[in-house]
Amino acid sequence: MTTKKDIKSMNLPELTAFMEELGEKAFRAKQIYQWIHEKQADSFEEMTNIPKSLKETLNGTAYLTSLKKEEVQTSRIDGTKKYLFLLEDGNVIESVLMRYKHGNSVCISSQVGCRMGCRFCASTLDGLVRGLSPGEMLDQIYQIGKDIGERISNVVVMGTGEPLDNYDNLLRFIELLTDENGIHISQRNITVSTCGIVPKMRELADKKLAITLALSLHASNQEKRMELMPVANKYDIYEVIDACRYYFKKTGRRITFEYSLAGGVNDTDEDADELSKLIKGINCHVNLIPVNPIKERNYVQSNARVIEAFKNKLEKNCINVTIRREMGRDIDGACGQLRKRYRERTTKE
Repeated sequence: MTTKKDIKSMNLPELTAFMEELGEKAFRAKQIYQWIHEKQADSFEEMTNIPKSLKETLNGTAYLTSLKKEEVQTSRIDGTKKYLFLLEDGNVIESVLMRYKHGNSVCISSQVGCRMGCRFCASTLDGLVRGLSPGEMLDQIYQIGKDIGERISNVVVMGTGEPLDNYDNLLRFIELLTDENGIHISQRNITVSTCGIVPKMRELADKKLAITLALSLHASNQEKRMELMPVANKYDIYEVIDACRYYFKKTGRRITFEYSLAGGVNDTDEDADELSKLIKGINCHVNLIPVNPIKERNYVQSNARVIEAFKNKLEKNCINVTIRREMGRDIDGACGQLRKRYRERTTKE
């Protein structure tokens, strides 16, 4: 039995080679590519300028990834939408649409589940199932764009999963997303988050892409980071910070440090001082995130006064910092919560 080819994850040269393999003219590849990435067709049947015989051949030899909207929650507070998509193998993933003055931003998942085990994240509670294909990553953006009938201008790979643990598929996804023959989102409008897989951070730096790298730091020293993030047992905090310096040196792109504030855990004056020393001299921006409580863990959000004091302390130390505006708090806003609730519900049924 021959395995059907994942046509949405192919770049144009691969699609051209595939057409030639099928005995078709090369120009068909350009037409199909346009249908997939510009017109965002969900099936071969929608491709009106493709001969019926070729559509039949494609149905027999290839498949076109198309995610199904299983559930959509819309925030009454800020219009944030949280999508639960059903994959063809029965797994589900989450994506989030955030509306800003500067445009529509989509936060996508890169894996089904996650193996990184970060202590305050719901995505990792059931471990890793598998990585997403480039086509599955792309289709989250395509389906949301079609659902709202508006252009998506920014993409954040910060949903469920560790993007650098699905490295090759991530690179292909970026290639397809930024291709001028597709929806052509600028590399500068893409942010990729990592919990700190040092060799892959350095590898990504060597690609010299114009994307923003966001490091989930969440602690001001190695001891605390090991408590919160198992990855710290493998890569020391100073190694990770060095990889960030290397990324800036290679790309010239300012680093974002994500720092989730958990009450009494990593939000003291001492933490703010340690953090300032740790990242001193790096062209960076710190995103302070009031932690999203999840019932499986006992972390609580720092109170507003503590968060403000932490921010002020960093600013006094000449560090660029913002408190991340909480989007969609009324709709299972934290990463992995909607998927987890769906799985609990369907397991019971």
